[in-house]
Amino acid sequence: MSAPHTPVERADFDQVIVPTFAPAAFVPVRGLGSRVWDQSGRELVDFAGGIAVNALGHAHPAMVAALTEQAGKLWHISNIYTNEPALRLAKKLTAATFADRAFFCNSGAEANEAAFKLARRYAHDVYGPQKFEIISALNSFHGRTLFTVTVGGQSKYSDGFGPKIEGITHVPFNDLDALKAAISDKTCAVVLEPIQGESGILPGDQAYLEGARQLCNEHNALLIFDEVQTGLGRTGELFAYMHYGVTPDILTNAKSLGGGFPIGAMLTTNQIAAHLSVGTHGTTYGGNPLACAVAETVLDIVNTPEVLEGVKARHERFKARLMQIGERYGVFSLVRGRGLLIGCVLSEAWKGKAGAFCAAAEKQALMVLQAGPDVVRLAPSLVIDDADIDEGLDRLERAVATLTQA
Repeated sequence: MSAPHTPVERADFDQVIVPTFAPAAFVPVRGLGSRVWDQSGRELVDFAGGIAVNALGHAHPAMVAALTEQAGKLWHISNIYTNEPALRLAKKLTAATFADRAFFCNSGAEANEAAFKLARRYAHDVYGPQKFEIISALNSFHGRTLFTVTVGGQSKYSDGFGPKIEGITHVPFNDLDALKAAISDKTCAVVLEPIQGESGILPGDQAYLEGARQLCNEHNALLIFDEVQTGLGRTGELFAYMHYGVTPDILTNAKSLGGGFPIGAMLTTNQIAAHLSVGTHGTTYGGNPLACAVAETVLDIVNTPEVLEGVKARHERFKARLMQIGERYGVFSLVRGRGLLIGCVLSEAWKGKAGAFCAAAEKQALMVLQAGPDVVRLAPSLVIDDADIDEGLDRLERAVATLTQA
């Protein structure tokens, strides 16, 4: 028997939760597919997708079955043991990607923390202690630990917390000349999001990512692709690097791999992984059995031609209608992104008002996101059906009409 539930409401947030974020005025309580219901029973269409996390929507029956089955077996063990779901998931990820080895943890921040430490340790062991500098892009986001926010290119997350980790340089995204000027033989790693998320759903240029790979080769630096916010299968390929044909040395992913269940993963090669040996980087476990069981199911479903080709078809359906809305109301200057990671860039007259679009959408029972003040972000389920796409876009158009007529 479960513990009795004390009634709670949105106002309780302001009394009992650390105020590090400001949630919407409603409280979601249940989801199914691409629909969400709040405490009042209102039904919303979900185009937010947990920030590109809910790859298969809410309460997908295969995920529920995997979680339920594993819940009756094994939940958590210490890191002196391994477990079957973690081993199965690692074998499937390495079979499907460039990687030979997988590292599992709780979150994207932990995955990136491990990736950055591994890059520095690899360089230290192979080339010497002078090779420790990391280059990342301005406006990038790589997690919320002190190391990952310092690598991330948004100083608002790292200012005011004491001395920052040294040896980190930020250059403009998609500017190969700036990267070329910054990289040197002291560089141990270049860290990039193939598609920048928080800074506006900005895809990397093909020539830029290819150039970054070449520069890393020339300077014996590792190329790290942070695909945490890019998600799993969201570009129409299992991972975004596959879309570009540019292979990193280390790749990170997180809750999208679990379809929303907390997990983080770092993938790399045998040669590099060997330097994160026993005792160099602790972890509470080598992969949580519950999380890995769910993630294995998500991977099995997403990594199929039906789902990945479906992502590309759904992208076209979204883009065509969003461009129509943008032109009709003069609100979007560009619709960009890859697959089902879509950014609607606000026109000059509406710049800085992405939050207003999110609020107007919520009043029409639609969940969307913003990626900075100038971009409305959509990251729906990879398997959202056409009826939910059309209904959600109808609601978005009503929201836009309300804003423009105000």
